[in-house]
Amino acid sequence: MAKRQKADLLQGTLDMLILKSLVDESRHGYGVVKWIQATTRDALTVEEGSLYPALHRMQKRGWIESEWGLSESNRRAKYYQLTTAGRKQLKTEVKEWSHLVEAINLVLNSQIAEA
Repeated sequence: MAKRQKADLLQGTLDMLILKSLVDESRHGYGVVKWIQATTRDALTVEEGSLYPALHRMQKRGWIESEWGLSESNRRAKYYQLTTAGRKQLKTEVKEWSHLVEAINLVLNSQIAEA
């Protein structure tokens, strides 16, 4: 059996995934990465080179805020949490994602029916 390749994040989905990871609790960057991996059963991975620029961008936009704290290993870490604007943005992105998935399914189902 061929080794399954991990999916690349589609353009524009990283923000949605990060926002979703912060819905129930604040997390540091590594915690966000681990949450996404665990939730997707290792199908998606986020590299630090993508994560931290996204976190900084979302903080500038007011979607998340941060504060320093101690990690599980007693290390100083920046913890991120959703703002009200971030919750609103997440709802918008989930709605847009759902429309995109619906449209792609229409295309796929059309091709299958014609084959």
